[in-house]
Amino acid sequence: MAKTMLKKSKWTLSFDTRLKSFLLKEARRKGVYPTHLLEELVRARFNPYGHTDVRDASRYVRAMRKRSDARADEAFLAELRAWQKSRSS
Repeated sequence: MAKTMLKKSKWTLSFDTRLKSFLLKEARRKGVYPTHLLEELVRARFNPYGHTDVRDASRYVRAMRKRSDARADEAFLAELRAWQKSRSS
């Protein structure tokens, strides 16, 4: 049985040459592909809060806890529950 080949759609984006050169330089400086950098920029633009694209959840939670050492655990958990409820509605 032959496998059916899926057609890949190719997208072409037109850029200002200065913007394209800046994007390429920044991608080289960060050591990532230019498409990855574009995806990060789009995520940052359309997701200004940044909590949905956390790569390492445990490190993110540890950092949050360090910033909120003065708060009680119950207040922290209440805030998390409120955040979860707001995300589900």
